[in-house]
Amino acid sequence: MPDSFDKPLDKHNRRIRRSRRNSEVTGVVAERIARFTGTPAFLVHLTLFVGIWIGWNTLAPEKWQFDSASIGFTALTLMLSLQASYAAPLILLAQNRQDDRDRVNAQQDRRVAAQNLADTEFLTREIASLRLGLNEVATRDFIRSELRALTEELAAHAQQVRELENRIAELEKERE
Repeated sequence: MPDSFDKPLDKHNRRIRRSRRNSEVTGVVAERIARFTGTPAFLVHLTLFVGIWIGWNTLAPEKWQFDSASIGFTALTLMLSLQASYAAPLILLAQNRQDDRDRVNAQQDRRVAAQNLADTEFLTREIASLRLGLNEVATRDFIRSELRALTEELAAHAQQVRELENRIAELEKERE
């Protein structure tokens, strides 16, 4: 305890109370409770509990009844109100944690989508450059057409050579 409350404590003497509860453990427990309260099994259990409670306090001998129907099952009403008052914040805590997980997943999805877009754009550029490069490369059909044209040209030259040889042979016969 400080000697007087009119002066602040120095930094070394201050003790900040920190919650020793691990918020992660609290969140996990809250999620488990919220998940269980949203199941059909919970509704069946709660219905059975309320049914047994009302049945006991209605049908049991009066000295064994602990929550009278004549006063409107006050204890049952208080217990259900207490359960509801705890369930609502636990459900909200579980929803907040789920929102945090959804946010992280959305960020990861955006990163993956951005990477996929960048990869797709890169591959598109590569395909475009390959197409441009292939326009400068001779294709099989082009080479065949060129070879066909050269073959026809060689055949025409061969024919001319034969004609010239025949003409030379004729000229040599005439000279003899």
